[in-house]
Amino acid sequence: METTKWVFRVNREAIHYLRTTIEAYDGMAVVRTADPQSAIIELSIAPGCEELVSKLIQSLRDKEGIRLESLA
Repeated sequence: METTKWVFRVNREAIHYLRTTIEAYDGMAVVRTADPQSAIIELSIAPGCEELVSKLIQSLRDKEGIRLESLA
């Protein structure tokens, strides 16, 4: 099984927070900054964890007010 890749445009100042928050869920997903100038991040999601990551992303949007604009 391969990892699932999701790409988002975020606020540049949120990149570190997103990385530490998402990667705190050990083995669920890894965050890579694909383009720091445009604040584009890529999530590599472990097989079977897509629903959990989707819920986490929605929670970050709703409760934290973080902009995560899906690009792919």
